[in-house]
Amino acid sequence: MTSDDRQRGLEGPPPEERPSPSGRRNRQGIRIDPEVEATHEPRRTVISALVEHEPGVLSDVSGLFSRRQFNIESLTVGPTTDENRARITLVVEEPDPGIDQIKKQLRKLVPVIAVRELEPDAMRRELALVKVDAEEPAAVNAVADMYDATTVDSSPETATFEITGARQKIEAAIATFSRFGIREISRTGTTALARGTDETAAPSAVEQSADEANRTADQQYTATDD
Repeated sequence: MTSDDRQRGLEGPPPEERPSPSGRRNRQGIRIDPEVEATHEPRRTVISALVEHEPGVLSDVSGLFSRRQFNIESLTVGPTTDENRARITLVVEEPDPGIDQIKKQLRKLVPVIAVRELEPDAMRRELALVKVDAEEPAAVNAVADMYDATTVDSSPETATFEITGARQKIEAAIATFSRFGIREISRTGTTALARGTDETAAPSAVEQSADEANRTADQQYTATDD
């Protein structure tokens, strides 16, 4: 510290010796947190949304994903035990910040009742119809038996099988059937339920707390605007 600094009452080390925060600045001069800027590897996960069974819900959800450019692997929707509600099952592949944003944005949609990311051990099933050439019927049927496939149509030229199971099983069956020549494939996408007494429709305690915090923040923001 110089004598001039002491006379002006300034304390501490000179500017060149002071520690500076890490991270670069954006165009507005705001410093970016290195952890926020860090690259996150994408991961595949299943998100279940319980929604009001009314016209336009699927359009609202698909529109949200289109606007935000989220990477959707599959989307299925169907009725539940309550005729006034439907379940949407989404398989997405995004980095963790993107997955968090998907859940937050879904919860903001008016028809959405509950949103939950399912655990890795959740029951996940997909259905596929595979039409293959049947020039070798015995070999084709042997593959069908291997994957517990059900014959839903057959002719001298082709055989069509219904296969249900996890995505890995479906893809393995398709790869094996491809040796005979596959003419057509139709897949439903993944649907899923939580295991045991765990309720699929309800968010977990951690997600519920985060949801409540987000709603409180939104209310405070709205009150400030007013």
